[in-house]
Amino acid sequence: MTLSDAAAHQDITTVEVPTHWYNLAAELDTPIPPHLHPGTKEPVQPEDLAPLFASGLIAQEASTEAYHEIPEPVREILSMWRPSPLIRARRFEDALGTTCRIYVKYEGVSPVGSHKTNSAVAQAYYNAVDGVKKLTTETGAGQWGSALSFAGAQFGIDVEVWQVRASYDSKPYRGHLMRTYGGTVHPSPSELTEAGRAMLAKDPGTTGSLGMAVSEAVEVAAQDPEARYALGSVLNHVVLHQSVIGLEAVEQLNLHEKGADVVFGCAGGGSNLAGLAFPFLREKIHGRQDPRIVAAEPVACPSITKGEYRYDHGDVAGLTPLLKMHTLGMDFVPDPIHAGGLRYHGMSPALSHTVELGLVEGVAIEQNDAFAAGVLFARSQGIVPAPESTHAIAAAADYAREHADEVLVIGLSGHGQLDLPAYAEYLSGNLA
Repeated sequence: MTLSDAAAHQDITTVEVPTHWYNLAAELDTPIPPHLHPGTKEPVQPEDLAPLFASGLIAQEASTEAYHEIPEPVREILSMWRPSPLIRARRFEDALGTTCRIYVKYEGVSPVGSHKTNSAVAQAYYNAVDGVKKLTTETGAGQWGSALSFAGAQFGIDVEVWQVRASYDSKPYRGHLMRTYGGTVHPSPSELTEAGRAMLAKDPGTTGSLGMAVSEAVEVAAQDPEARYALGSVLNHVVLHQSVIGLEAVEQLNLHEKGADVVFGCAGGGSNLAGLAFPFLREKIHGRQDPRIVAAEPVACPSITKGEYRYDHGDVAGLTPLLKMHTLGMDFVPDPIHAGGLRYHGMSPALSHTVELGLVEGVAIEQNDAFAAGVLFARSQGIVPAPESTHAIAAAADYAREHADEVLVIGLSGHGQLDLPAYAEYLSGNLA
């Protein structure tokens, strides 16, 4: 790296932490369809959500305001690792043999090594304001459970996590991390809830799913007046909190480019990609840039590319509101792939809506192709990506090999340092 390259890297990393979150819904001509009450099938009202969510989050869920000020206690904690770096991946470009300029927005610098902490801190704050003493949640690969456990520790809130059985067994260090931060974690489905017992009775050997884990966490929160539920993706308020990623990335990229030609992100529940992409879509709406947005999902759980766009429950037991989204069906149980954070049957209603509007397109990536791209990235750039992030890297790599002189942005949602057994399985040739 030359001195000029080093100076450019320094400039691209140091921007201010955003003071406001951005809400794309406020700028779309066609509104995002409302959530529906599972009983009445009428639009959900704030009082319907009160047993599960903090009042500040309920207000954000239905907001039509373009910007929301980030509370100072939240911004102070975010400043522990934000702004996250936007890195020019020159060695990866060389490895691909492309003349495209590839930038990586790296969220692996957060305390738990993923983007999930951006929303966890905000959700813990709003619950603390309401006097909540306990939060329940689900987690797939464990990034969200770790993030909420960390955030709970910052605000004195107990956190109880139900982790998808496949990931609980294959990623034990995520569980250790949650416990280190003070969280409690159970494999899902479990014998601790009525929903879990019913699922185990139906299939004692099930590897679990995020939909199952959601049911267990929601059941416990709904039965405890001092507890609330926290969701790590999908809902509008989570997407709002994650917009700090894209707000920073747009500003960082504008220091050295005229904008992005294509933005790639992995997509499971949708908050990571939406958080990165929606501020870029803001630039598109206002005519300042014209980026393509690509959602990279696993072939094993292709809600955008193979799912239906309709109302569906966010969980297996049908306890959650009905959400208008791309879905594979609430009963869908994906194969136990290593990208545990992408094993969700549905997609964020906000992101699904932008797909329907033609603003976002989907692509499905095979697990081995994702890991091959992740290994190439690690060997060229030195960062081991989370298995989820490898899907976005693979999609960008395929595009870069076929195109020239374009500016590509990849959302690297987290690092894979706690996912090395998955890499070991790929490198040994045993990955399904």
